[in-house]
Amino acid sequence: MIFKIALLIIFVAATIYIGYYSRKKATSVDGFVLGGRKIGPWMSAFAYGTSYFSAVVFIGYAGQFGWKFGLAAFWAGLGNVIIGSLLAWFVLGRRTRIMTNHLDAKTMPEFFGKRYGSNALRIAAALIIFVFLIPYTASVYNGLGRLFGMAFAIPYEWCVIAMAVVTCIYVIWGGYSATALNDTVQGTIMLVSIVAVIVCVLNGQGGFVDAINSLATQSDATIPHGTVPGVFASMFGPDPINLLGVVILTSLGTWGLPQMVQKFYAIESESAITKGAIISTIFALVIAGGSYFLGGFGRLFSGELGTATNAAGVLVPANGYDSIIPTMLSTLPDILIGVIVIMVLSASMSTLSSLVLTSSSTLTLDFIKPVFIKDMSEKSQLVWMRGLLAVFVVISAGIALVQYNSSITFIAQLMGYSWGALAGCFLAPFLYGLYMKKASKYVTWICFAWGVGLTVANMAFGFIASPINCGAICMVASLVFFPILSAILPSGITKEHVEHCFAGYSKKVTVPATAALGAEVESQLDAPAQA
Repeated sequence: MIFKIALLIIFVAATIYIGYYSRKKATSVDGFVLGGRKIGPWMSAFAYGTSYFSAVVFIGYAGQFGWKFGLAAFWAGLGNVIIGSLLAWFVLGRRTRIMTNHLDAKTMPEFFGKRYGSNALRIAAALIIFVFLIPYTASVYNGLGRLFGMAFAIPYEWCVIAMAVVTCIYVIWGGYSATALNDTVQGTIMLVSIVAVIVCVLNGQGGFVDAINSLATQSDATIPHGTVPGVFASMFGPDPINLLGVVILTSLGTWGLPQMVQKFYAIESESAITKGAIISTIFALVIAGGSYFLGGFGRLFSGELGTATNAAGVLVPANGYDSIIPTMLSTLPDILIGVIVIMVLSASMSTLSSLVLTSSSTLTLDFIKPVFIKDMSEKSQLVWMRGLLAVFVVISAGIALVQYNSSITFIAQLMGYSWGALAGCFLAPFLYGLYMKKASKYVTWICFAWGVGLTVANMAFGFIASPINCGAICMVASLVFFPILSAILPSGITKEHVEHCFAGYSKKVTVPATAALGAEVESQLDAPAQA
């Protein structure tokens, strides 16, 4: 216990110090929100990865989907690697950096407003972000609180409050620069820890081969195909259709999440995008792949978990899906548990900092300033963003405390609603807005209505059983109908405005030869001149 507490104190102290150290870089709006657009490939990649993977993935998704799909849950991790990381960087990275810089857009709503020539779109997007990031943030608190309860026997409420306070301190102090630097430190901790966790858990089950053999003997008569021999150790598991919904939501969904794509706004150069893509993909392979792989062995701990039948007649862990991973870890040595707690704390705080910074900056720059205080000074903008950041943390922490004793007992449900609504609204307008000149302002409004409408209707009436599948349907449908409707409906934007938006891609720039061709040819370029 002394070792665990010492690790925790060191981590919190280092996190706060980084916030204090970065304070001088957060004296302007651009510096506070985007780090002055001078974030290098390593910090950008770790900021992206640690914002992507938090306690929601490690505690919530890995546990729930590992229980439902067995080892096939690894497909979700693989989707996160290929679609959510590698393709996201190469498809969105360069064009996002160029167009947002050309339009001087600091947030996703500001991008919509300037790309589609509509201040109303900007305001609507800001409100959608503020409302639907709250349940996502609450789900992060939930996962961490459960793990702390297991490791330290600290009441859930105190865990949530302490985490909220620490996150507030370092983000308010240092803004995005503090977040990115902390993400690099926290991401390194995550990489080392997840490997150690997997090795120790499998060794506790007799090793990798024995664990696979034991998993192959598991069965569950309460789900379709649950009694097929070896189904939980098979390639596609007992329910490949619902597994596909998980892959789509958790992988493609990142393309439409403001806290994720805004990482591309801040990259210092185009060359940093390629490096960042490689680093981010490797990070995702270890963290996401490792988390879902570990969760796939959850049914081997049925004895410790206890089981019960839920209202739908399905066999579930007695204390809910969110108890699976903490139970798997509870038998590990105390020293390793301390390291794991720091790992999940790292993942969660990095995600939280990204969420609260995105929400507060969006509400200030894209709602309060254009609607209520149009002549707001830069100093006032910083004050508003820092104040709203604290407000957002308090609201989401309060929801997490209420949710802990409510009927919404699973982390994945909260995250599914949030991701589904945000990505359903923003994915298609953002992606096509970067590539397609005919992208329509009116279809963007349709996407906003579609994403919010379907999510809220499903929350109220539950006609789609899984909020994750609802989110996946939201995204895929918008990707299909956006280009079709844009070809039919008028764009609502003048040709001159569209050409202005795309002019950044063809802008001629002058760079040193080493920047254009690569530093490795510098000596070859110098040789003729010396001769």
